[in-house]
Amino acid sequence: MAPIPRILIVEDDEIISSLITTLLEKKGYAVVGRITKGEESIIKAAELEPDLVLMDIHLEGQMDGVAAASYIFQLFHCPIVFLTALCDDGLLERAKNAQPLGYILKPFTDKDLSSNVELALYNHNVRKKYLDMYPVGEPKKLMTALDPIAILDTRGRVIFYNPYTPRFLDLSDKEIIMHYWRDTMMLVNDMTGEPIQDPVPEVIQQMLVVSHDFNTALVTKSGKTKKVSVVFRPVKDDKHALIGIFMRIKEKTLGQIRMAARKAGS
Repeated sequence: MAPIPRILIVEDDEIISSLITTLLEKKGYAVVGRITKGEESIIKAAELEPDLVLMDIHLEGQMDGVAAASYIFQLFHCPIVFLTALCDDGLLERAKNAQPLGYILKPFTDKDLSSNVELALYNHNVRKKYLDMYPVGEPKKLMTALDPIAILDTRGRVIFYNPYTPRFLDLSDKEIIMHYWRDTMMLVNDMTGEPIQDPVPEVIQQMLVVSHDFNTALVTKSGKTKKVSVVFRPVKDDKHALIGIFMRIKEKTLGQIRMAARKAGS
């Protein structure tokens, strides 16, 4: 028996979201999540790995549906069907980066919804054979990693982080998402205590990987200091255009710290 398709709904109108849920469940689909903000949908898509995302173009919050959908498709290869009442040429042009498999215009009928969903699921099943590897790794591995992992947009704001990150930084979700990364932590030289130069501009301008391995410490907002190594690398879409920055932090073990101290003293 074929698995039941799992669908994530991103819609800030509660009435419409509830209606879509009811219609989809009557057709035998499983609604695995309902999100109202674009910035929250990226993490939820990585967590749930839905078979399809129904995304409203106009959303409340700091990120609209077009931007969120583009990240969800390019990073995690989740197929997108857009929901919209208004869609001008500018939005359509931006929406191309999400490679949507359908547009549902509001108000819509039961048939509009079911036919778009069915076609999108079928077309993505064909298309996914030709998609490249995940540009930041498999979603499941990102979400279960025991290292802090974040993805920044091209302005340096955090648009994704794995569950380990808030625990490591001792911050709440709202203190991380859509904040500039240096507002959530600080990297310093652990010998001098001086801040390390922000690597984001260099990664963006030169498309280079920037790593800090030696004499590097992370200072949390609460003042805790942890010896770490950090890597920042560019994230590109399927057309090799820069869409963000991947950031991975590794806390050093006591053995690594002692070994570094011996090398420094020799």
